[in-house]
Amino acid sequence: MKFSFALRSALPAAALGILALGLVSAPAFATTTTTSNNFSVTATVQTACTVTGSTLAFGTYTGAAVQASSTLTVTCTSASTPYNIGLNAGATSGATLTSRQMQISGAGAGLGYTLTSVSYTGLNWGNTLATNWVGGTSSATAQTQTTQTVYGTIPANQLVAPGSYSDTITASITY
Repeated sequence: MKFSFALRSALPAAALGILALGLVSAPAFATTTTTSNNFSVTATVQTACTVTGSTLAFGTYTGAAVQASSTLTVTCTSASTPYNIGLNAGATSGATLTSRQMQISGAGAGLGYTLTSVSYTGLNWGNTLATNWVGGTSSATAQTQTTQTVYGTIPANQLVAPGSYSDTITASITY
């Protein structure tokens, strides 16, 4: 059987067409593969608390007892963190936790005062657990501030030179 010239000419063209179609479409052996792997993401949040205080301004002392208060603000990174706050004796030389003193321009006799935590007549606020630290618990929400009131009293009948008196108290927080 002899193929006609037209059929013989068409056969190579058909074979080329089939090959061309095969080259355009993706071969069955060239599939893509995806693999997966897990990795951990971690962080550690440590509890940290800070304490800041507002100025305790007594105003003018005329010989009569003067009372004033200020606020300590506690901010903790973790909710419901128990803490204790202590107040030192101040920066005036010779002052103690039970006899704090403001001084006039760094010299002269001091103007005595007390710091307490519950009321103006409460216990002296100290700087160790044994000397009346004030305890509390931070807010139930982290980074929300909690406050403690500091009550100050200048006792009556102190004989001191006229002038502007001041002191610096350091508040410490243990948590």
